[in-house]
Amino acid sequence: MQGVRKPGWGARFTAKLRGESGMSTAEYAVGTLAAVAFAGVLLKVLTSGTVQGALSSLIERALS
Repeated sequence: MQGVRKPGWGARFTAKLRGESGMSTAEYAVGTLAAVAFAGVLLKVLTSGTVQGALSSLIERALS
């Protein structure tokens, strides 16, 4: 059974040159902001009078 190998100095050096150390954190931040923005738009749409009326009539038809 082989153990886990650490990356060599060349791989570490290349990774530092590329500057990828904060990329995953930045991607998570952008994804979180996009999700919050989408949730805000969805909330605004669902609380509008037109959509609430349509949902109310749909529920009333389903229950009667």
